Amino acid sequence: MQLPRRKLTLERVEILLEMEVDEGGVQFEDYFPSMMEGLGAEGFILELCNGFHLLMDVEKGLITLESLRRSTIELGLQEMGDDELVWMLRREI
Repeated sequence: MQLPRRKLTLERVEILLEMEVDEGGVQFEDYFPSMMEGLGAEGFILELCNGFHLLMDVEKGLITLESLRRSTIELGLQEMGDDELVWMLRREI
């Protein structure tokens, strides 16, 4: 199944995760339950797939530390350090 490509915008990413930067780093709030309710099961899965495609390394077909670094720059979130990106990878968000 070919997924429709969507333009990468900060608003689209904020739908998935609300980010709050403080002294302790970046904290994430899970909006998945409300998204599931608003989008329905099929729409929710489509949004997850689109998000994965936006963050993944195209050649490897998975999300890598380097692909996350590129994404933070594209989204204007370059204040996120490698520690936070590695944490995201280990959490399998």
